[in-house]
Amino acid sequence: MRIRRIRLRKEYRLKARLFIIITFSLCFIFIPKPHRAAMVSFFSKKCRNYQQVYSRKLNDRIPDYTVYASLTGIKKCEDANDIGNRILSGQLCRVKNGRNYKVEDMAYSYPYLTPDSKKLLDEIGRRYKKKVKRDGLMGSRFIITSMTRTSDKINGLGKTNINASDNSPHLNGNAFDISYARFSFMKLHVTECDKWYMKEALAEVIWQLKEEKKCWATYEKNQGCFHVVSR
Repeated sequence: MRIRRIRLRKEYRLKARLFIIITFSLCFIFIPKPHRAAMVSFFSKKCRNYQQVYSRKLNDRIPDYTVYASLTGIKKCEDANDIGNRILSGQLCRVKNGRNYKVEDMAYSYPYLTPDSKKLLDEIGRRYKKKVKRDGLMGSRFIITSMTRTSDKINGLGKTNINASDNSPHLNGNAFDISYARFSFMKLHVTECDKWYMKEALAEVIWQLKEEKKCWATYEKNQGCFHVVSR
C-alpha cells in the first residue's frame, strides 16, 4: 500500500511538470515577441549586470539643501491634528499603493506629500516601470518607507536615523525615502543580481531627475534607502 502511494506521488509530480512545460511552451508560441522576454525572465535565474553604479552619484548632503527644502514645503506639523489641517487646506495629499510603487506601513511618518512631491514620486514610478519592463521585470515595484513626519514623530524616532532632527526635510512634506534593499517582485526566482539591478535602475532614474534639477537625492547606506526631496 505504501509503495503504491509513493508511485502515485511520483506519477502526479511527473504529470504536473509535464503540464507546466506544455502550458509554458504553448503560451510562448502564441505570446507576442515583445513580451516573451518578460515571460522567460519570470522563470529565469539569469544574473543581470548594471554597467554603472548610479547609487554613488546620489551624493547631495542633507544639511546643504535643508533650508531650501523648508522654503518649498509646508511649515512643520506638531502632531496628527496639524497633518489633518494641511490635508483639508490642500497642502498635503494622500499617497497610496499603485502599479509602480508600494507604500509601506509607517510607524514614524504619515503617507502624505505636497502635490508637487507626489508628482515627482509618480514620475519616478513611471520612468522606473518603463526601465525594468525592458529587461523582463514587468510588474515589479519599489517600496516607499517614509514620508511626512511631525515633531512628535521625530522625537520618537530617536538618534539612530540621520533624518531624526528638528530640521529634517521630512517635516516639510516634500521628502520621501525609497528602500533599495527591498522590492516587490513579480518573478518566480529572485536572485541577488535582480536586487542589485533594481537598486541601480532606481538610482539611475532618481539621478536623471536630480540632473534635471527636479530633486535632491541622498544615498543613505545605514538606513538602506534613497532619500529624495522635491525642488
